[in-house]
Amino acid sequence: MITIYHNPHCSKSRAVCDLVTHTYNGANEPTEIVEYLKHPLTTAQLRELNQQLGCTVREMIRDTEAQYKALELSDASLTDAQLYEALATHPILLQRPIVVRDGRAVIGRPPENVAKLFA
Repeated sequence: MITIYHNPHCSKSRAVCDLVTHTYNGANEPTEIVEYLKHPLTTAQLRELNQQLGCTVREMIRDTEAQYKALELSDASLTDAQLYEALATHPILLQRPIVVRDGRAVIGRPPENVAKLFA
């Protein structure tokens, strides 16, 4: 199963969906597209996704969004729990797209990063 956390308004996210569908998924694995702005992830799901990504919670956050500044998320004293809560409450802050396959995940920026999951 391939899961793509997708924002249809994002060109990179659309490009990743296209790459997975037409280039990387030659074996026709089932693919689930999750529009995370309509169906926000819970803090538990975000923790699991973070583990699959193998990065810090901060690397999952889009620091260019207005909410990032408004919520003062650049504050280094914030705990991971507080950052997960911000992501769960404000899903626009989640990096996009994120592709999960076989228990591993990558952020599809640039879209070619997704190739790592199919190597």
